[in-house]
Amino acid sequence: MASFRIDFKPSVEKDLRRLPADIISRSMEKIENLESEPFPPQSIKVSGSERLHRLRVGDYRIIYEVDAVKKVITIHYIRPRSIVYRNL
Repeated sequence: MASFRIDFKPSVEKDLRRLPADIISRSMEKIENLESEPFPPQSIKVSGSERLHRLRVGDYRIIYEVDAVKKVITIHYIRPRSIVYRNL
């Protein structure tokens, strides 16, 4: 399978500043794995959305969008589960 490119929304930089160091490293590892496998088994489609998926990292969630035509994965948020689904 061809490799995907990873893009980050500006909000992700702000999210990363608020995360504990261990969550940052685990999140970045999962994001890097998305380049070769955009739909890993632990990925779940966000209900009510056409193209958003989520990955779990402890109590945090990575919300991302896959554009299979352009081969781009856009990371939208890395936030605690309690607030990540607001305003989606």
